[in-house]
Amino acid sequence: MLLSFPQIPSYCGRFAPSPTGPLHFGSLAAALGSCLEARARGGLWRVRMEDVDLPRCRPGADRQILSTLEAFGFAWDGEVIYQTARHEAYRAVLERLKAGGRVFPCACTRRELADSALAPDGAHLYPGTCRNGLPPGRKARAWRLAVPEVEVDFLDAIQGPQHQNLAREAGDFVLLRADGLFAYQLAVVVDDAEQGITHVLRGADLLDSTPRQIHLQHLLGYPTPAYAHLPVAVNELGEKLSKQTQAAPVDPTQPVPALVAALNFLGQKPPTELARADLREVWQWALAHWDLTRVPRQRSLPAPDSAIQVERGMASGSS
Repeated sequence: MLLSFPQIPSYCGRFAPSPTGPLHFGSLAAALGSCLEARARGGLWRVRMEDVDLPRCRPGADRQILSTLEAFGFAWDGEVIYQTARHEAYRAVLERLKAGGRVFPCACTRRELADSALAPDGAHLYPGTCRNGLPPGRKARAWRLAVPEVEVDFLDAIQGPQHQNLAREAGDFVLLRADGLFAYQLAVVVDDAEQGITHVLRGADLLDSTPRQIHLQHLLGYPTPAYAHLPVAVNELGEKLSKQTQAAPVDPTQPVPALVAALNFLGQKPPTELARADLREVWQWALAHWDLTRVPRQRSLPAPDSAIQVERGMASGSS
């Protein structure tokens, strides 16, 4: 079967938040970096809502994120894609993998996997219980990709050369979950291919997932984008800013200070007077001076003091 892909421009990037809550500083920095790199390269910049993990998503958070992006001066190309509207596309790809003998049904529960070794990103490594068939009397709960002994190497534009032995460090990973939802690893690979994404610039918390995605791309005959992983913004405990760590939302009525702070976080060193400029001037400066090579080559960096102070205040008031 011949594969069909959209007409791919020389550069097409994307920002793909999960609508689990309002936009916080870490997500703002990722959006800004991906947008500036795309625009500086004369490319397209798309927005996609990665709401495939529906139980974690909060009603209305998608609209809140989009309105905040607009208030901050972001403009994206094309319509916003929602993963929850793309289940048939994911199902079709899973059926292709089934037909090719690339996946297998798994009956294991989380409790049964609780003592398994951990992958670099904290996921449990699958011990292979159902790889050669379901145990007697057990029914399939999930579908996993059968991962061979394969070495995956890629050059990350920020974090440098990356190497992973997929079998030992990731194992047979889930594509269709026990709750009937498609896994992120499958959804993101299908979406990037069908949207014609040529460059993925995102947070380094996803760096260890990238070899799994590259392997899936190879199996499916999809092109592999170029990757760049930005430092993740962390609080004073070293925790990634997120809904779970009570990260404070950015203020859509005060975009300039947050944008300037994000530029500093990304190593761009804007002049101090930019904090007193208007929104249009901030974007003009950012587009004219953006340089990916200035981004710190670290997996994480402390969030600005202002973000941490607000976050601490939220935490103290939420007991």
